Amino acid sequence: MRKVVAAINMTLDGVCDHTVGLVDENLHRHYADLLANSGVILYGRKTYQLMQFWQTLLENPSDQKSMNDFAISIDKIEKVVFSNTMNDTGWDSARMSRTPLEQTILSLKQQGGKDILIGSRSLIIQLLNKNLIDEFQLCIHPIIEGKGLRLFDQIESSLVFKVINTKTLNSGVTIMYYVPVDKQF
Repeated sequence: MRKVVAAINMTLDGVCDHTVGLVDENLHRHYADLLANSGVILYGRKTYQLMQFWQTLLENPSDQKSMNDFAISIDKIEKVVFSNTMNDTGWDSARMSRTPLEQTILSLKQQGGKDILIGSRSLIIQLLNKNLIDEFQLCIHPIIEGKGLRLFDQIESSLVFKVINTKTLNSGVTIMYYVPVDKQF
């Protein structure tokens, strides 16, 4: 059965914003590797539209190899977008979901293949509240942002996780790998 992996950037104070962080070639390489070893990534509309930036680098590469490599990785992976307002993704490797999130996840988990990534805060919250996250990969940037959306501000009950791995990049960014512990209180 495929794992559902929530992979997202956040600051020390819990702000989850794709435009804030210490971005360097090591971070791009980390996420390019994550995408290459996964089968599909699910996005909400807002995050998906931010990720469309990478399409521009496919046609007009940057002077940074790590950015171009990430653009290639994100282009290759299947993307499923959940939106009530979008009708078309504008990206050949992306499609709109026509089924609810929970139903889509349960169906994808039953299929063979690589892990299912969740890359949007809104989807992570919904799946956490349904106990459908199998692993967290929190990429914690050593920044206190002070404003913005907090990753865990709409969780309905306490959840317990255990650390299974850590990875620290030269920038000070730390990726914490967590899995849920069956016990809830």
